[in-house]
Amino acid sequence: MIPITLDPAQIDVAVVGKGTLALRRFRQLRDLGADPLFFSDAPDAEIVAEAGARLRRRRPTRKDLHALQVVWVAGLSETDSGEIAADARAEKTLVNVEDVLPFCDFHTPAIVQRGALLLTASTGGASPAAARFARETLEAAFPEAWDEALVELAAARSRARANGVGPAAISAEAQAILARRGLLPGETPSTH
Repeated sequence: MIPITLDPAQIDVAVVGKGTLALRRFRQLRDLGADPLFFSDAPDAEIVAEAGARLRRRRPTRKDLHALQVVWVAGLSETDSGEIAADARAEKTLVNVEDVLPFCDFHTPAIVQRGALLLTASTGGASPAAARFARETLEAAFPEAWDEALVELAAARSRARANGVGPAAISAEAQAILARRGLLPGETPSTH
């Protein structure tokens, strides 16, 4: 596996499918900052309401797939999923078919997001249950307080760089901020 993080502002993505799994993937992509298309030849009322103008009431054509960089497929038969995956691959578009490893060019990891901090866990599709356990462990280890801490860390780094402070001092200041906030192992938040 090659771990990468994609900038949703730089790529075009879509979900193809129907049902709960496809809708969950659409929501996840949108929540992560993407503006995905949703292709469904049989959308239910919830998909219609959620996808709005991004809904295409059909399967994607090869031309549609060519215009995309990444596609997630969920809630379709293995035959339909295989056809879409083959068309996507022919158009050099990365494809993931939910729970069908031979049709996956990539795997979507379990995600924990704390502001700008994005933590992921993946088993390469071997065990979603293990990835979920790892995600739950990360959620406990990195509480919501990391969101505010990252805002402070970014501001401190920006100030330090503007003042010509070197990487070692910037790192030391970041560690001090995290320690003061009680976000390092063994540290409790400072009251001053």
